Amino acid sequence: MTAPMALARPSPNSLWEMDRSHVLHPWTNFGPFEREGSLVIERGEGCYLWDAEGRRYLDAVGGMWCTNVGLGRKDMAQAIAAQVEKLAFSNTFVDVTNDPSARLAAKLAQLAPGDLNRVHFTTGGSTAVDTAVRMVWFYQSCMGRPDKTDIVARDHSYHGSTYLSQSVGKRPGDRVEEFRYKETGIHHLTPPNTYRRPEGMSENQFCDALVAEFEALIDRVGADRIGGFIAEPIQASGGVIMPPQGYLRRMWEVCQRHDILFIADEVVTAFGRLGHWFASEAEFGVVPDMITCAKGLTSGYLPLGALIFSDRIWEAMAQKGERWFTSGFTYSGHPVACAAALKSIEIIEDEGLLENAARVGDYFLDRLKGLEALPLVGQVRGRRLMVCVENVANKLTKEPLPDGVNESKRISDAAEAMGMMVRPLGHLNVMSPALVITEAQVDEVVEVLERAIRQVTDELVREGHRIG
Repeated sequence: MTAPMALARPSPNSLWEMDRSHVLHPWTNFGPFEREGSLVIERGEGCYLWDAEGRRYLDAVGGMWCTNVGLGRKDMAQAIAAQVEKLAFSNTFVDVTNDPSARLAAKLAQLAPGDLNRVHFTTGGSTAVDTAVRMVWFYQSCMGRPDKTDIVARDHSYHGSTYLSQSVGKRPGDRVEEFRYKETGIHHLTPPNTYRRPEGMSENQFCDALVAEFEALIDRVGADRIGGFIAEPIQASGGVIMPPQGYLRRMWEVCQRHDILFIADEVVTAFGRLGHWFASEAEFGVVPDMITCAKGLTSGYLPLGALIFSDRIWEAMAQKGERWFTSGFTYSGHPVACAAALKSIEIIEDEGLLENAARVGDYFLDRLKGLEALPLVGQVRGRRLMVCVENVANKLTKEPLPDGVNESKRISDAAEAMGMMVRPLGHLNVMSPALVITEAQVDEVVEVLERAIRQVTDELVREGHRIG
């Protein structure tokens, strides 16, 4: 008998064609995708990626805000493999649990601020936000306030892509006419973007105006109808929007006065991106009622999200012992995903990655600030390993280039050709590298990005655009 033939490994071009012919990607732009297809990534190690052709890239994006402990780690692979061999799946519905799920819940309760000691596991950030909004409704009903269900969010926010989480978020470009969104019971406030604040208004005055806008909304709609306020501590995909000093604390105080639950969407900011386990209290002095998290929870090795919430909410929902919380997912508390999260947290602790994120992150932002001298760069902003460059046509007026110019995508394409990944979002180039990044790699990121910006600026000037 002849030995079975080994399956031939597809060529890079075959993989590209398979993907182009069969995959609907998140946020697919149909025209460019059908023409150009996708970049096929084959492997990763630390802060680096290699494509199917063998080209190496420094990944300044960190996957999608998530590869916190770095890629290609054998210790992560071994922890995942060991759990697969021991228990690959066990549901956690009603009254069943498993070892990694129980231990991870206890660990998250230990790391979270205040009395946030309860955990509901989800499949990712979108489903964590979806669950948080529904928990607002559930809790307020348990408190005898069944009409107190409206949710307040901000413009330029991104909270996920389920029907409910995308309805709560409101990032430009995400709302397309072909989809439908929940319109009633959701309100959006001005984003706390100090760079785009009204002309002549100080940062303190801007903060006052934002808080006053929230209070006016409550007066108009009624405190008896607004049940929750959701906010990313730093608005991530909406533009790495840094709030003015004291803003989040003051918004939290308004919520406290009106029995409005404060949901901190820390899907991006948790697990070290800003040098802390969670940013709400450590950076902004707020102990929220709920925290949503995902991404860095497993460092992107496996899908997992969590809603961490307070003992007070649990006690209200559990009162009388008769209610059912009818929300959850087949993969809630998945043992392998939870094992990956436990190992990722262990690595962050053992290798001092929070401290590295703080130290190298401060260096990263300081080095990137030098790009503000370039004619195309209006502002470099962010915090530690969560940074963006905003491109403008006119530095004085902050006027952007026309959308069709697509300068941020051209910059990311130029950087990619030079061996580095940055993420284009509107008129921004966003960076969120792994927590293991070194100062030498930071220097490489800044040097490549500067070359890419200069190259695209020269192209724009030759095309007749006025820059400066």
